[in-house]
Amino acid sequence: MVSSKHSGKELRRLARSVLQPGFVGTEAPDWLLREIGDGLASVVLFSRNIVTPRQVARLTGQLRAANPELIIAIDEEAGDVTRIESATGSTRPGNFALGTVDDTELTEAVAADLGRQLHTAGVSLDYAPSADVNSNPDNPIIGVRSFGVDAKVVARHTGAWIRGLQSAGVAACAKHFPGHGDVAVDSHHGLPVYEADRARIAEQALPPFRAAIDAGVRAVMTGHLLVPAYDPELPATLSHRVLHELLRQELGFDGMVVTDAIEMGAVAGRYGIGGATVRAVAAGADAVCVGGENAQEATAVLLVDALVDAVGSGELPEERLAEASLRVREFATWSAGLSPAGVAAWDAAGIGFAAARRAIRLTGAVRHVLPLVTAPHVVELAPTTNLAIGRETPWGVAAPLGERLPGTTSARVRHEDLRTGDTALETQALAPASGRPLVVVVRDAARHPWMARALTELVTARPDAIVVEMGLPGTVVPSAAQIFTHGATAASGIAAAEVLAGAL
Repeated sequence: MVSSKHSGKELRRLARSVLQPGFVGTEAPDWLLREIGDGLASVVLFSRNIVTPRQVARLTGQLRAANPELIIAIDEEAGDVTRIESATGSTRPGNFALGTVDDTELTEAVAADLGRQLHTAGVSLDYAPSADVNSNPDNPIIGVRSFGVDAKVVARHTGAWIRGLQSAGVAACAKHFPGHGDVAVDSHHGLPVYEADRARIAEQALPPFRAAIDAGVRAVMTGHLLVPAYDPELPATLSHRVLHELLRQELGFDGMVVTDAIEMGAVAGRYGIGGATVRAVAAGADAVCVGGENAQEATAVLLVDALVDAVGSGELPEERLAEASLRVREFATWSAGLSPAGVAAWDAAGIGFAAARRAIRLTGAVRHVLPLVTAPHVVELAPTTNLAIGRETPWGVAAPLGERLPGTTSARVRHEDLRTGDTALETQALAPASGRPLVVVVRDAARHPWMARALTELVTARPDAIVVEMGLPGTVVPSAAQIFTHGATAASGIAAAEVLAGAL
């Protein structure tokens, strides 16, 4: 056993201070308030904690009554990944739409608008923006969460987003270091591998993180991916070479390093949640996000025990734990001092909807067939989304189009619907559209073979169909009129509906 410079109680306070747990409920549970009183320095909000703006403000007030400098974080990207608007869909377009417009002043304004909403709700840290360059079109986890496929575009919009959010009094957190865009595995389930050499990583993945640091970001979130060019054995979250030698020494970052959710399969599947937590802090992480399915008191106690035991065994140097705790406290003091720089004036429709409209792109004969004068039938081909996107979050075009063109009908077709027989497209899409316009809505059709096949079949049967792509643009469908929204947020769905109905 290694002798400790701190008492057992002090050591447990240090261990608590580096955890950022989620919890269940719309009010603070008693166990969480006790943990805050005993040194817990952060909590994370998810959609399960959110009902109304007033309720969230009451909840954060309750939490801060236990510690005025408590870090209250949220995983809010204001795109397809939304927590604050998970029940309705985001009223702002996501990163890919903003990168498509490529107006950094617009990106900064959208982030500032979000920041004001979060600041009013009592949030002090946002796990955003995604600074990943989506250089692999088959990436199952990033996609439209990225500002684009070009490192320079992503870098300038990462900086703009951070400046906008922090101008509204909320700290930003650039993720997922050193870049999660060039992988083909979802780290919720397995361990992605980024095979590039160091020169390629410096050119492709690191520029947005350098831009984030230049923009004044004080938090960076690690990615659960293996980067053999730096460490052939340990995922970035658990790698001293990545977190210390690359992020700290080479890039010069001196702020708080936060892990991605530590219960994700890429790290917890190999080391257990306790083992992953210890290894992450030992490698250089300062705060450990514990969100998802492990939002309970027993998990917090397990992780505190794991950290304390690791100090006792020598696996985790006590000085490293104390350093991590100090960085968390310094961040808490800094973030508590952020305040809105002012409120920008926008039209009544809101900056988010204005940005979503600017991101719309049209191809093919779409300008010759719009606006629709007859209520259409809308078929939405729905993929299974990754775990970062709330299953409860609505998306699509049918609902907003129905509000603008009464009589619009719709059907949502999933992969399993097509597996049960070969009549689903006929009965749910083609037959109801007989004698009227057909609108086909897809989401990343190029990444889902079943969806691409269904789309081809529908367009072959109905060459006059209008296709709305709400994910990555992919391949243009021959002869089809197409609308690209570059994201599936509520704002993007409304913008597409406006185009179809002639209101834009």
